Amino acid sequence: MHIPPDWGTFFALIVSFLIFWFIFKRLFFDPFLNTLGERERRLRELGERAEYLIGEAKDAERERDRQLAELRREALARREIERRRAEEQATRMIEEAKAQARASMERTRAEIENQVSAAERQLDAFARTLAADLAERALGRPVKDRNAPASRNN
Repeated sequence: MHIPPDWGTFFALIVSFLIFWFIFKRLFFDPFLNTLGERERRLRELGERAEYLIGEAKDAERERDRQLAELRREALARREIERRRAEEQATRMIEEAKAQARASMERTRAEIENQVSAAERQLDAFARTLAADLAERALGRPVKDRNAPASRNN
């Protein structure tokens, strides 16, 4: 069984297809494709912006690291200067203390020498007086000039 083509229906289908295609293209396909294109463009722009921001963040991090390194160097230099200043001050204080101790020792030594000298003089005077008293008792008579220094015949 052979069915002949119905050309009127065929052309009506073609025309209705083209009309629907045009309407669908206008209402659905073009907006959808535009939306996809816009989304793709925005994603590309966002990717470029993200890469730019990542680059800026890396630059900022490098700058921060450089500044931190500079601050560390300055802090170490200041600490070293303060350490040296403290060492110098400690050395100066030690030297001053040593000088004061030496001066105190010299004063004490001089005082002791003066006291020893005074004690020697007192002991010498006491020894002369004792010798004169012993000589008077031994001789049974007074000895001349008790306070005159004894002559030494060596």
